[in-house]
Amino acid sequence: MFKDQVEAILELVRPYLQADGGDVELVEATEDDGVVKVRLSGACGGCPMSQMTLKNGIERKLKSHISEVKEVVSV
Repeated sequence: MFKDQVEAILELVRPYLQADGGDVELVEATEDDGVVKVRLSGACGGCPMSQMTLKNGIERKLKSHISEVKEVVSV
């Protein structure tokens, strides 16, 4: 269920990333520790602003919708 919730929120974020030529893929979502691992690809993969996108965009959105999310990391 946790993984499905995370995937649903990523689907909301994905169009914004794709508009700039990037994308996000869910690698792992662990409810026990609240860590969500994602892989940024396309233009987002090598973008110098990718950490800002990850923390201020993806992580903020996930935390605001799913209280169990503690951190989002890129792998």
